[in-house]
Amino acid sequence: MLLCFDIGNTNIKTALFDGEEITHEWRISTDSKRTGDEYFSIIRTLMRDVPVTPADIDSAVLSSVVPTLIGPFVIVSQHLIGKKPLIIGSDMYAKLPVKVPESAVHEIGTDLLCDALEAWSRCRSACIVADFGTALSFIAVDAQGKIAGVAIAPGIGTAFKSLFTNTAQLPSVPLEIPPSSLGTNTIESIQSGILFGYKGLVEGLMAQMKKDLSRQTGVDEKSVRTIATGGLNSMLQPVTDAFDDIDKELTLHGLRRAALYAEGKA
Repeated sequence: MLLCFDIGNTNIKTALFDGEEITHEWRISTDSKRTGDEYFSIIRTLMRDVPVTPADIDSAVLSSVVPTLIGPFVIVSQHLIGKKPLIIGSDMYAKLPVKVPESAVHEIGTDLLCDALEAWSRCRSACIVADFGTALSFIAVDAQGKIAGVAIAPGIGTAFKSLFTNTAQLPSVPLEIPPSSLGTNTIESIQSGILFGYKGLVEGLMAQMKKDLSRQTGVDEKSVRTIATGGLNSMLQPVTDAFDDIDKELTLHGLRRAALYAEGKA
């Protein structure tokens, strides 16, 4: 079995893989002030009822966009399974079938790299992944597996929080699709502006990225596959058909695949 840690700015996902299948998954809030011992205590408690022993777990792999938490999760891995995790980083990029531009080797987030790797491995063609997290990130890969570029916008939840934090009279409202874009009260007006606004952002930006991919690589815009991932992608599912596929666990699967390539098993 493989133990995976996907450390994001808002949440940390811990998953157990048995082959290609996720057998168990847990999410906890990211807190850069917690120590490795604290995280170990939390994760050990969450795993308490799982019929898996440390001896059943062969290895661990870690991706983090919060550098200060890499050390604590090395401790977590050592406490849980007695081994250090494989840490996804630029030193292993040459082993992957997805190629990172030289200018982005030390800049691209390892979560986005895992997204790109998993998406391209499934499609084997030009594709775009929209990752709905703290940030709304788009990563485009050309038909040969080279990362063509990234676009980053504030995430839906981030925009929601910013609106309420920085205004005096706007109330906090449920993150739900309103009955119409024509809001007739404050709640519906905010929901319309954020959610239908993000629908336009997502559809418009992906259309532009397809055009730019076509211009730069010659790929047919209509052949570019689009995949959504991340915890908040479900917010837009009722109002857009922009995605060919939706997989909330795409990053975790990409993390597992990256570990296989890094260890020469893929």
